[in-house]
Amino acid sequence: MILSISGVVLLGVIAFLFFRKDGLKVSHLLVCALFGFYLAGTGIAPSIKAGGASLASLLGGIKI
Repeated sequence: MILSISGVVLLGVIAFLFFRKDGLKVSHLLVCALFGFYLAGTGIAPSIKAGGASLASLLGGIKI
């Protein structure tokens, strides 16, 4: 649960920065959000979640 919340916060911050700096329009932001919600209800959602978890574990294993 912590991973998904932090992922949502990270993506929200990125979307906000695009909105402020790169001219992302509010309509684009809403379309992206709705696309994400609809995508979460499809059959591919478990694969996307597994890919995100795999990427997070890969990034978590990097030692600097």
